[in-house]
Amino acid sequence: MGQALGCIQVDQSTVAIKETFGKFDDVLEPGCHCLPWCLGSQIAGQLSLRVQQLDVRCETKTKDNVFVNVVASIQYRALADKASDAFYKLSNTRSQIQAYVFDVIRASVPKLDLDATFEQKNDIAKAVEEELEKAMSHYGYEIVQTLIVDIEPDEHVKRAMNEINAAARLRVAANEKAEAEKILQIKRAEGEAESKYLAGLGIARQRQAIVDGLRDSVLAFSENVPGTSSKDVMDMVLVTQYFDTMKEIGASSKSNSVFIPHGPGAVRDIASQIREGLLQANATM
Repeated sequence: MGQALGCIQVDQSTVAIKETFGKFDDVLEPGCHCLPWCLGSQIAGQLSLRVQQLDVRCETKTKDNVFVNVVASIQYRALADKASDAFYKLSNTRSQIQAYVFDVIRASVPKLDLDATFEQKNDIAKAVEEELEKAMSHYGYEIVQTLIVDIEPDEHVKRAMNEINAAARLRVAANEKAEAEKILQIKRAEGEAESKYLAGLGIARQRQAIVDGLRDSVLAFSENVPGTSSKDVMDMVLVTQYFDTMKEIGASSKSNSVFIPHGPGAVRDIASQIREGLLQANATM
């Protein structure tokens, strides 16, 4: 109806291309415009100035001969001051952008190994953006942003990469476990050595205390009982220890000791053997 009355409405973020007798005449901004169709004026079409997005999937090969699918997201828009170029110079903007993306990606990725491709995806995106900006500016378009949103190797390659990563992590875990076990064994050995050292000190102190007690007992007994010798005192001490031992064995209800022929007189023989052993040791030294 507006066209019939010679008026046209252009929406916000949109421009209209006005032609007169088929020739470009003007770019109409958003708003209401008079269009004297009887004088040959007409609207050739409208052009959106909004940012548009194009996702491009490109299959290419890396330097180490791995085929990957690179997904690039291109955000672009038409420039208002170059609306006529954007409308007339390109018949299919999206196909043109896709062709440039293919060209740059297939020229950049084959120079990189697979790992480097993942690490340098921002550099690839920058190269694509620079090439698109340089090419599309002649056609009235601005490249707002270029993103490499995904790099997809073949499924077998991804599985192999995961297995390699898993094996590497298992190797690290095994090393850490072995190191932890080593530390535990070292600490256990140090603890046992310290325990044995302390036990040895305890036994040595115990024996020293026994020797000191026996010496004091012998000296005290010799002083208080005239006519006794140290040998008599030692025999009495051994007999006392013998009976104490027999008492402890008899007091245990679960004793499984094996008795050999013995008697109180055997204590004297044992004492004689101990003295003879000590004398022989002293003679040898």
